Amino acid sequence: MDARAQFDGPWSYRRWYCEGHEEILSLSYYDLPSHLKPCLLYLSIFPEDFEIKRDWLIWRWLAEGFIQCDKEETRLFEIGERYFNELMNRSLIQPAKINDEGTVVTWRIHDVVLDLICSLSSAENFIFILNNAECHAPNLQRKFRRLSLHNIKAKVQNHQFDSTSLSKVRTFAVFSPVACDWLPSLSSFHFLRVLDLGNCGSHESSSGLNLKYVRNLIHLRYLGLKGADVHELPVDISKLQLLQILDIQGTRINELPASIVQLRNLICLSVDSGLRLPKGMGNLMSLEVLERVGLSSSSHIVEELRHLTEVMTLSINCDNMDEDLIDILIKSLPNLRSFDSWDPFFFFSSLCRLPKWVNSRSLPHLSSLAIDVEELQGDDVQIIGMLPALRSLRLGARRVMGRLVVRTDAFPSARCCMFRWFPTAPCLFPPGAMPRVQHLDFWVSYWSIAIGEVDCGMNHLPSLEPMKRWI
Repeated sequence: MDARAQFDGPWSYRRWYCEGHEEILSLSYYDLPSHLKPCLLYLSIFPEDFEIKRDWLIWRWLAEGFIQCDKEETRLFEIGERYFNELMNRSLIQPAKINDEGTVVTWRIHDVVLDLICSLSSAENFIFILNNAECHAPNLQRKFRRLSLHNIKAKVQNHQFDSTSLSKVRTFAVFSPVACDWLPSLSSFHFLRVLDLGNCGSHESSSGLNLKYVRNLIHLRYLGLKGADVHELPVDISKLQLLQILDIQGTRINELPASIVQLRNLICLSVDSGLRLPKGMGNLMSLEVLERVGLSSSSHIVEELRHLTEVMTLSINCDNMDEDLIDILIKSLPNLRSFDSWDPFFFFSSLCRLPKWVNSRSLPHLSSLAIDVEELQGDDVQIIGMLPALRSLRLGARRVMGRLVVRTDAFPSARCCMFRWFPTAPCLFPPGAMPRVQHLDFWVSYWSIAIGEVDCGMNHLPSLEPMKRWI
């Protein structure tokens, strides 16, 4: 069932505005299973009208210790996905963006629900929100477990934190572009598990965030620096032996320190494609997510992939087509033990023709493929169509050599297909092909339709939803 359809249930938002909605929502909270209550209260850490990535939330739940493993072979992230779906099915969170496969990418929380959660969270001293209204000395001296900064303006950034009030803080999150020198020293935190300094500082400054004392945060599980003014990670980051999630996208970091390979509990690493990775990345045996790795800057990672047997999500930027590297990459993939649930995405552009390694034997679990070629051979679409796990395809071609042939067994799992620059009317796909496709974008000439040369009938595509036709 589509995520939006699930959300429009008996507790849909239009009913929340009825008289007594606060009491109804309060009862909804107390009716939650015990494992969901901290997950819901945690949503108060985000500002109002904030659109949040689903995966980002789940990783934070994991770092906070809210996700408990019920079976030894079950991954914590998968359990977190179940928690998220439970909250969504209860209409406590609202999907914002949904991908072509019906999976929630980002979500929001309704103002009424957020007000209730903030009230409950404050009463239980679960999360303390510091904003312009609260930013005065008495509140800065309170003791709290989790501290979240919202919309702090420059005129109130001359208040200083009391280091004693921060000593037992477990979570420190900033949702405001505050100045680096206003933030409390990391030496003030003794039990920090989650540190999120995303977008802190100004890229116009020369100093940036000072991460000197991050080495002392021995309990740290989550380090979020996305978009922050950070120039480098400290060499002794290896002291954070409990670190599980590291996000440094959009920073000024050009190279990871060699000691990063000693973080044996690291599960998720998100970097920029131009960043240089050190040799020895194969030592990160717990890694499940490796995002935005550039082959041109870290070509050695290709050979080390075979050691990362737990990887489920792999995002690689192949801006330079080195056939030898790609060949090593393809040979490394079967070494991943979690290959049955792997969710890779490949993007290639400016290729002369379809590479030989794009086939069902080399890529049996490829779920998404975006590729542009100069020349398309007659059986190329069928070859792509035989990728058994392919759910999303974007294929562009400047020329077609010969007649395209597609059989009835093509695209068994496809949900979304986009064909650009070459004729691909629905009649190209015979009955039996594309049984699950919901979104189809294709190109066809107006003249071909006018003279009856092309049949645009789509009755043989049973799952098709409204589509686009390029004429």
